[in-house]
Amino acid sequence: MAKPIKPGTDNQRPGTYVEVGPRGGKVDDPRIVHIDPGDRLPPTQKPGNGWQKK
Repeated sequence: MAKPIKPGTDNQRPGTYVEVGPRGGKVDDPRIVHIDPGDRLPPTQKPGNGWQKK
């Protein structure tokens, strides 16, 4: 499993990202976001969580 991407990271591939736990595990009621080219990943619901491309 790939390491989660930190919130605020830019220059990621455009697409849909889902919020995951600090080690890449599932979280309850995860945020799902879509970013376009040049966008940054938004903040997560809890500190330590990250993003993973769906």
